[in-house]
Amino acid sequence: MADAKEFFNDFQTKMGKVKDITPDTTAGFGGLFGKVMKDGAITLLEKELIAVAISVSQKCTPCIRLHVKKSLEAGATKEQILEACGVAVMMGGGPAYTHLAVVIETLEALEQ
Repeated sequence: MADAKEFFNDFQTKMGKVKDITPDTTAGFGGLFGKVMKDGAITLLEKELIAVAISVSQKCTPCIRLHVKKSLEAGATKEQILEACGVAVMMGGGPAYTHLAVVIETLEALEQ
């Protein structure tokens, strides 16, 4: 749980440095993110659940942490997040399964 809390405490500072050093990359990615991650044919909530599942299947710990948080902010329940992760495990096998611990740790850190 400490790892998740530390991640959120440090993330803005670290990404601020990334933005300063790579402004074009940051602007490009931010533009894409903003265009995609909004309500459309599917809701932002559904998109965030997809993003959590992909994060688990790709074994991207920072992505897991960020999209678990964004899923909760979009109105997802803990159960919905874990069910979406179940789909990722089914598709990604053992490596995805081991990253469920990161999802649970992040959910627990954000509950406090």
